Amino acid sequence: MSENRVVQGRMVTAQKLAELIEGDSIMEVDSISEPNRDCPDCGGDILEVTYMPSVTELVTGWKCQECDWAETDRD
Repeated sequence: MSENRVVQGRMVTAQKLAELIEGDSIMEVDSISEPNRDCPDCGGDILEVTYMPSVTELVTGWKCQECDWAETDRD
């Protein structure tokens, strides 16, 4: 599992980061990575995590470390 990261002033694990993006609990999670992207809302750093919210779905999500902005690769 990945190391903890700071998101909006709180230490989070990959599991917690995925739950913040999804808004619900998830089944399985991969590690946190740092894509070369800036937040479109505040210009802050973004974290990326790949996770499974259900047995049939694999999602990549992105979350700003400074503000509430988040998105996923869902259509």
